[in-house]
Amino acid sequence: MSVRLRYSRIHAEDCADCETSNGWIDHIDRDVELTGDLDDAQRQRLLHIAERCPVHQTLTSEVRIATSLS
Repeated sequence: MSVRLRYSRIHAEDCADCETSNGWIDHIDRDVELTGDLDDAQRQRLLHIAERCPVHQTLTSEVRIATSLS
């Protein structure tokens, strides 16, 4: 398996399915390449797992960062 990511920033007004309509949107294209003798069910299961990984969940959720000086 290999995963390739491409990062870009797009104008929010150019994103038809985004909640935000002002400013910029961070956009990540993810290309997952599966190798080996896998049937369609196995391929779909691996794609489902990729959607549920903690990193994906963090990137697709609302993130709040609290910063303090110590």
